[in-house]
Amino acid sequence: MSQQLDVAKPRRNVEALLLLVALFIGTGASAMVSLDRNEALGTGFWFQAGTLTGLAVVFHVVLRVRASYADPVILPIVVALNGIGIAMIQSLDAATGTDAGANQLKWTAVSVLIAAAVLWFLKDHRMLRRYTFIALAVSALLLILPLVPGVSAGDINGANVWIRLGPLQFQPGEIVKITLAVFFAGYLSANRDLILLAGRKIGPLQFPRVKDMGPMVTAWAASVGVLVFQHDLGMSILFFGLFMVMIYVATSRASWLLLGLVLMAAGGYATANIFPHVRLRIDAWINAFDPQVFARFPGGSAQIVEGLFGMASGGLVGEGLGLGRPDLVPFANSDMIIASLGEALGLIGLFAIVALYMLLFTRGFRAALGTRDPFGKLLACGLSFAMALQCFIIMGGVTRLIPLTGLTTPFLSAGGSSLLANWIIVALLLRISDAARRPHATGPLPSDLNEPGTRRDREGLAASIRGR
Repeated sequence: MSQQLDVAKPRRNVEALLLLVALFIGTGASAMVSLDRNEALGTGFWFQAGTLTGLAVVFHVVLRVRASYADPVILPIVVALNGIGIAMIQSLDAATGTDAGANQLKWTAVSVLIAAAVLWFLKDHRMLRRYTFIALAVSALLLILPLVPGVSAGDINGANVWIRLGPLQFQPGEIVKITLAVFFAGYLSANRDLILLAGRKIGPLQFPRVKDMGPMVTAWAASVGVLVFQHDLGMSILFFGLFMVMIYVATSRASWLLLGLVLMAAGGYATANIFPHVRLRIDAWINAFDPQVFARFPGGSAQIVEGLFGMASGGLVGEGLGLGRPDLVPFANSDMIIASLGEALGLIGLFAIVALYMLLFTRGFRAALGTRDPFGKLLACGLSFAMALQCFIIMGGVTRLIPLTGLTTPFLSAGGSSLLANWIIVALLLRISDAARRPHATGPLPSDLNEPGTRRDREGLAASIRGR
């Protein structure tokens, strides 16, 4: 045991050093906001710096005690991104007269503490496999809640995705991406052999039997339902993309991806021609600089164009945090925070942020590759891909690579539900990475193993060692 602790200790020491760098970046960004405005570092800055530092230390201590073999890079990356997001939101508060930065700091505290609790009480990620179908039921309930009268917050910015919890608003869809990942991982790991049954072979591709396509059709129908009833294009793409990737990882068959793309193209074409809000989104993407499209409300392209001009004004090195006019972009602290950061930090700053995200995703995929059980592999892969796809969808929309949707940028955008969900994902990835990196018990076999009457044979002992 002491030898295992000696192996784990350097990882946590590396994490502690990286956390110092991450806290310097996060608190330094907040300091830049004040300094660029020629303001002194007041009590608000020191309170924020102390809170972020205290939360990082608490989470680090939990990792030392409960997950000593976990990846040492994930937590520092997330702390740095979270700190940059708070600084940018506070910079926008000064221009708009709002107080979203303080609210983001509160949600950061709540999210970190809940994620630490998940890491503390969830001793083995495989316990989640017991709740496969409960996770499906919870997903369905959370998706229906925004449509239930009395609970629903109604139509906000063209989407029915919010519920009211007293004075608070919450977006259940952010939690659904976690519960769906748990369900998909549990279902696909348990039914992989059934899904792999041979169907018709066309060229080099082996397609599944029609009766085995039920899970994909169900996931597709659910995604279309989110688009039709909640008007949430981003979440619709995210949910179906999550399923497609997880079933591909489970089966290693490109035919599933091809079938998924066909279903996605058919659903996209049908909804674009049937539902006006989808058609307007696509028109605003294609004809963004058309004066009539720019001035149209709702469904215009003003938000996209203002964001592009904001990033262009940032140039290579940016205007500086606290300077420029990122507040001219609608929803600058949430949907369009990438455009705000592009104006403040420039192309170099955006590249650095994207590099942090890429490193975060690859560490998640590395945990998936390292863990030995199929459920853990699928869950880590699904959660990592969910964050990666969410970043691609929103960044692609802001830069006009794809139509703009209303998703948040993980850890950067203002929004408590998004922050909470993504911190829980981080806790789960750290738990899985701890299991992947933890050495298995080794040593000589017990001397009485071959004695008559022993209760455990060699296979039983090996199974017990693997289960530790």
